[in-house]
Amino acid sequence: MFEGFTSHTVAVGNDIEIAAVAGGSGPPLLLLHGYPETRACWRRIAPALAERFTVVAADLRGYGASSKPPGGGGHAAYSKRAMAADQVALMRALGHERFRLAGHDRGGRVAHRAALDHPEAVERLAVLDICPTATMYAATDKAFATAYYHWFFLIQPADLPERMIVNNTHDYIRRTIASWCKTEGAFDEAILRHYVEAFFDPAAIHAACEDYRAAASIDLIHDAESDAAGARIAAPLLALWGSRGVVGRQFDVLATWREKSAASVTGHAVDCGHFLPEEAPEATLKALLDFF
Repeated sequence: MFEGFTSHTVAVGNDIEIAAVAGGSGPPLLLLHGYPETRACWRRIAPALAERFTVVAADLRGYGASSKPPGGGGHAAYSKRAMAADQVALMRALGHERFRLAGHDRGGRVAHRAALDHPEAVERLAVLDICPTATMYAATDKAFATAYYHWFFLIQPADLPERMIVNNTHDYIRRTIASWCKTEGAFDEAILRHYVEAFFDPAAIHAACEDYRAAASIDLIHDAESDAAGARIAAPLLALWGSRGVVGRQFDVLATWREKSAASVTGHAVDCGHFLPEEAPEATLKALLDFF
């Protein structure tokens, strides 16, 4: 999927290893995936980006080939602060002290925290098909809870969602992707099989649940502390979202990010559902190239 890229497994501290591929030359650009995926979500645009940038596509902690530690009682192991620190350490280990950063879905939430906690590292930031986590939770109503039911399912205490998913992983992952994708043919059988197999490991299922549990607990605490301290995103920010998805119907996406940013915020909708890099690779590529 990443021809010409090299594979890396980097120890980033606390017995955590992050798996990534890197390729190309030019300014460094880190790509972070969402749920329920791996770095493979960038397969259709990473080679073209690598013509202009040194591209690193990484698996988040808990996903793909990266480490999957237990969540712990307070879910701190999967706080976006911890997951962001992983990625900054990865880039430093690869020789990149300052870099551009694009994150889709969960990767966008990790990228948001990275921009707040490590402003010296994040030069420019792109977030795909999300609004800030705290903003979205605060606006919860029937329509939101229906569309984002998985937020409220995955945060249930362990090991209820884990046991329900592990008993039907194949169908759950495929149904989840199908329900969020609005572009026919975006996912072929090979990539669907890859995403399903990535969740055959019960540790991966637990890790994903912990990612969402952290978002509903410790991440909100960190977000509130940042807001109280007046911390805002310093890097120029690009927000993209799927015009046939949910987030753009539920929120004024650009307005939500302008509330969190001290820099310029630009962006637009892309003609697709949730999975921008896979449903609309050409439009997503163009937007990222123009911005970065």
